[in-house]
Amino acid sequence: MQDPCCHEHYPAVIVIISNLVSLLIYVIGAYILYRISLILAIVYVIFILILEFRLLGRHCVDCYYYGKTCAFGKGYLSSLLFPRGRPERFNQKKITWKDIVPDFLVFLIPVLAGILLLVQQFSWTVLCLIAALIFLGFFGNALVRGKLACRYCTQREIGCPAEKLFDKRKTS
Repeated sequence: MQDPCCHEHYPAVIVIISNLVSLLIYVIGAYILYRISLILAIVYVIFILILEFRLLGRHCVDCYYYGKTCAFGKGYLSSLLFPRGRPERFNQKKITWKDIVPDFLVFLIPVLAGILLLVQQFSWTVLCLIAALIFLGFFGNALVRGKLACRYCTQREIGCPAEKLFDKRKTS
């Protein structure tokens, strides 16, 4: 039986906030890398697009929210781009820390590049952008996932490999 606190379709405000955090990380990261090189910024954006399409095509297709509005709106978007997968496969997936390294690189690479820029020539703008990336990468994502997304997720109730990785209260 579905937990009554779970959203069948997430409210638009949650989808907007969830995507705004990611979008801000992407834009700030691209800008910092652009300050080094346009080519580097383009490679970064391509990297992000690859990660997003990988998520939509390999994970969202098996999710409970396929064709529905999840906290990020990707279940619906995935249904427009990819055929339905097998929902029973979602919970069978194993996610390790190695699997999420690319997601961390999305904000870690621009932070390191920003530090390199600061070493070469100090800039308050770059320093503030680095601080914003660190804040959004850790606290912004924690807020979105902890308070807005995962907390009300039906797929989490059914079984989610990411929850198994991050939830320290559960024993494997």
